[in-house]
Amino acid sequence: MPDDVEMRLLRNFVAVAEELHFSRAAQRLFLAQQVLSRDIQRLEDRMGVRLLERTTRRVTLTSSGSLLLGRAREILALYDSTVLDLRGQPRSLTVDVVGSGLTPALVLTAARERAPGVEFFARFHTGTEAAVPLVLSERLDVTFGRDPGLLKEVRYRVVRYEPFAVLLPEHHPLARLDVVSLESLRGTGVCIRAGNHATPGWEHAVLQLLAPFGVDPAKAHPHVQGGDELGQHIRDRNAPILTMTTQPAVPGAVLRPLNDPVALFPWTMVWRADLDHPGLRALHEAVDDLTATHDWLSAPDDAWLPEPEASRSTGSSAPSGYCASSQARRGWADGFKSHQCRS
Repeated sequence: MPDDVEMRLLRNFVAVAEELHFSRAAQRLFLAQQVLSRDIQRLEDRMGVRLLERTTRRVTLTSSGSLLLGRAREILALYDSTVLDLRGQPRSLTVDVVGSGLTPALVLTAARERAPGVEFFARFHTGTEAAVPLVLSERLDVTFGRDPGLLKEVRYRVVRYEPFAVLLPEHHPLARLDVVSLESLRGTGVCIRAGNHATPGWEHAVLQLLAPFGVDPAKAHPHVQGGDELGQHIRDRNAPILTMTTQPAVPGAVLRPLNDPVALFPWTMVWRADLDHPGLRALHEAVDDLTATHDWLSAPDDAWLPEPEASRSTGSSAPSGYCASSQARRGWADGFKSHQCRS
């Protein structure tokens, strides 16, 4: 039939519809942007309707595009599932969620609800730095962490800009505050290597945030993992711990948001470029729903992101940095250099 549509065109449309950005979608698909634009035009010609509204500044879905997005996901999921069944391939998907309760675990929980026929296995490989080699060797299917860079063997998408937070001993003076400023942490011996979120990518981001304050990472303590050990650590040190808003509760501690600046961690989902699995589709749908419901990809104009993500991002939802005053830098340097919990 002349109106038949190739699966490739639907996949490319879904990528553009999810990213709402042709350049990012082309990067995700490892296609030239001109090829992707041509495919979208071809799909619109086949359907006989306009699916996307495109200007020099933004891409939005038309009402027809929104309808097709939901149907295209269903078609692709059914197709992928059928191919797996015909090939006799396993229906399971192994996902690195970094730690219990964190943003990746929330995505996985939502994906399981959307794809009850897929068996998901959660693993904890402390971020993309440790997990990407496992993805490339097919010992792991999907991982979360920082942007792995331009690796041809993987695809990735930013799923959330998650605000930093501070975990405080419940009797700490700062625990009385509703919001804790970065400046107020100087001299407190704040720790950055405690908690399941404390991956190498996290540490790389935090050291950028604290760099204007003369932080010396040479005497940092080992990584503290697990809820029990984190509770013990905060009791032993009686010092704040930098973390994120999804930090699971710790007995004897309270969680407070961080501001001045609002610092954000760019959670990124990473998968093999050749992975074709209904579980992956469910993960994408979960990210889309969570992002739309909880506004995961927005940020204040004066928020902070680490490099290189800050430079790669565009628009007001992609802040490009924070510069502390010289007085704050001196105060932070004095505070950190007097405490062994620094990183």
